[in-house]
Amino acid sequence: MKTSNLLNLSVLFLFFGVFALGLTSCKSEGGKSTESNVAKADLIQRSESIQLGKEWDEVQNSYSDFTKAIDRNNHDNKSKIQLAQLYIKEARVTGEHGHYYPAALAILDNALTDSELTSDLKFLALTTKAGVQLSLHEFADALKTGNQAAILNPANAQIHGVLVDANVELGNYAKAVKLSDKMITIKPDIRSYSRVSYLREIHGDVDGSIEAMTMAVKAGYPGYEETAWAMLTLGDIYKQYGQLDNALQVYKEILDMRPNYPFAVGAIGEVQAMKGMDKEAEETLKEAMSIIPEVGFYISLAELYKKQGRTAEMEGLLEEIMVMLKEDTDSGHNMNLEYANIYLNLMDNPEKAMEYAKLEYAKRPKNIDVNRTMAQVNMKMDNKSEVENFYTVAKKTNSNHPELSEIKKYLNS
Repeated sequence: MKTSNLLNLSVLFLFFGVFALGLTSCKSEGGKSTESNVAKADLIQRSESIQLGKEWDEVQNSYSDFTKAIDRNNHDNKSKIQLAQLYIKEARVTGEHGHYYPAALAILDNALTDSELTSDLKFLALTTKAGVQLSLHEFADALKTGNQAAILNPANAQIHGVLVDANVELGNYAKAVKLSDKMITIKPDIRSYSRVSYLREIHGDVDGSIEAMTMAVKAGYPGYEETAWAMLTLGDIYKQYGQLDNALQVYKEILDMRPNYPFAVGAIGEVQAMKGMDKEAEETLKEAMSIIPEVGFYISLAELYKKQGRTAEMEGLLEEIMVMLKEDTDSGHNMNLEYANIYLNLMDNPEKAMEYAKLEYAKRPKNIDVNRTMAQVNMKMDNKSEVENFYTVAKKTNSNHPELSEIKKYLNS
């Protein structure tokens, strides 16, 4: 299951560096032929709407190549890493996080404990593992793993991207900017432009953020999933800052390139809801939900039902949402902010929201998004002095996030 769209935009960039490592077939590493006992997860059949012609065939062929190579040679660590990368991509494409992420971590850890692992492959394994940890929202662990990789290959652009993301999520923004500058100097591409875009956005330069993300899109290959992901992020920036027509245009362009791309479909539904097109929004969100089990689509539809006063239908969706979130947490996914926002905005239960917000604040006290959430929860509880404290930290990068305006109005009232 994919994570909620409530997460900030940097999460959209987590795997760009990882997949640049490649998902091609390979020959077995080394000449030994020791039978493998490595645990491997099966592929989950993609629904017809997201098979995308030959792409699903290529995934299955690569999976077969990698697993057979590992079975032939227990020390074929290159195939182990490539299989982990395939799991990661399938998690994002299909939304089956609980199935693929634990499998990716298990096979990467297997490679990392192999005494025959070469230095180059250790770097790739650590970089890939850090990417999974980022997606699971274990940012301190990702930073530790990423730093281990950077020691092995400090000139690699992709590991700098991982370190940018980890430092952003932990609130180390000055460090993230330095790493981003180094990354784009080493290799100006879709991954580095994406990081520049996000850093500009959180520092209040929305126009500059749009410019950099547009450059990221242009640097991508048409039809590739990572290019669609960059386009989605560009559309989300437009959407977040009220440029709904521009956002809608970008989302439709994604669907021209990758039909049935679920995140573009869901985003169109969200724009329709923002425009007051409730009937169309409901149909579009349900269409997205039918493609993959992305919890963000369910949350958006529940918000629409709440706005319309359709309480019974909203509560029915909430039951499904809670089951989905539990599946994620059971598979090692930190969902504290998702829980906090659901309890705050859908369930009108700020006390319960505070429990989860505090858990995340303990992990990331310097992160502006976490502080913004803490401010919002305290605002609902009318703890004005606490709101001001968290608002001050949330504004430290000069972010122009729309939700900060609401908090400022409360403080000035």
